[in-house]
Amino acid sequence: MKACCYAICLIALITSAFADVTVSTPWNGSVVASPVQYVASAVSKTCDKGVSSMGIYVNGKLVYVVNGAKLNTELKLDPANYKTIVEEWDYCGGATYTPVAITVTNKTGVWVMTPANNAKVSSPVHYQATATTFACSKGVASMGIYVNNQLKYVVDGASLDTNLSLASGTYNTVVEEWDRCGGAAYTPIKITVGSGGGNVFYNLQGSGGWDGYGELPPQYQICKDCGPGVTWSMTQHIQSPSMSGNSTRFSLGGTTPYSDVLFNNHLIGQGSSQGMPDTNHTLLPTLHNFTYDAYFYTDQLSLSEALEFDINMFFNGVGLIWGTQCTVAAGHEWEIWDNVNSKWVSTGNSCYPVNNGWNHVVIQVQRESDNTLRYQSITLNGTKNVLNKYYAPGSAPQGWWGITVNYQMDGNYQQADYSTYLDNFSFYY
Repeated sequence: MKACCYAICLIALITSAFADVTVSTPWNGSVVASPVQYVASAVSKTCDKGVSSMGIYVNGKLVYVVNGAKLNTELKLDPANYKTIVEEWDYCGGATYTPVAITVTNKTGVWVMTPANNAKVSSPVHYQATATTFACSKGVASMGIYVNNQLKYVVDGASLDTNLSLASGTYNTVVEEWDRCGGAAYTPIKITVGSGGGNVFYNLQGSGGWDGYGELPPQYQICKDCGPGVTWSMTQHIQSPSMSGNSTRFSLGGTTPYSDVLFNNHLIGQGSSQGMPDTNHTLLPTLHNFTYDAYFYTDQLSLSEALEFDINMFFNGVGLIWGTQCTVAAGHEWEIWDNVNSKWVSTGNSCYPVNNGWNHVVIQVQRESDNTLRYQSITLNGTKNVLNKYYAPGSAPQGWWGITVNYQMDGNYQQADYSTYLDNFSFYY
């Protein structure tokens, strides 16, 4: 697909490219009790002398400083919403930071960040929650998840972050905490799994069949030998950072500004990496509902012009391209692809993925009975944007027959090198 080219010069303070500030706790957007424990570490990428010290800002005020590249402390905060920042200062005069927004509460409860109650989700279902107790001075002992009254998962401590594989259907789930005094509290979460129904390919980021192509401005035609203008690489089976222990790193570089890299995998039809060539052409005409479900991570978010997630379908001379991109440096907005007019169209929905943390994107689309493309919804980190936008299909050579998925990284005005990671990538059809 032709990439979107932006004819503006973006001048930004790029912080995360030069150092890693990793905040283990608290999570961005979490609900916690006071005192709030902060655990973080930093690594400088530009100063050979390393990190000199670290500190914590609360609503713009520096409240804690420690020497070295590690931080572990507790802050007493009154119940309220806070914008906090964990910052590092290196021995060369540089500084970088990671923002962490939190809500401090004085109530006992279970606070579920994702999934939302009554949400429509795809499997595996991502659960992320924290718990607080003021009835027991000894604190929270453990947390768990019930699915239709059956305990499916338990973890020690006052936070929970896991994925549950669930078949399509509606479930009454409960996230519960147990304190060290014999008490408990819970929050019910009703979910509907697999709105697209049908079948699923799991862990595609670790699958075979991936190929990469460069795209150089202004035409953005794909190329394999692109010279120094755009370079790329892909490394599978990465253990860290990873959610599953099997993530894949995608990297972009080069010398030509605003150049892109397209990573592509043929799932069904010609060149199928999943053993489904559909030689008799009997499967593809029956498929109508598709879900692109993946987690992505980068600690260099500000270097990305845009990140793109595509579903492509070709059969009987018809070409359907559901293109979806998050314009990061280019405006923090979700855009979708107009097949016939070959252009990006704004959805009016903002896109703010988190830096230095895993982001969960779920894109649901549909092929109507007359081959009209329907963009149903885009969900990022539990925030669902219902679109229901319709576009006419395009054309394709009669010889093209299959379903493919793309993941694309767009270069910025400097074509700065950066890497992203994919994990738990599922495709439902």
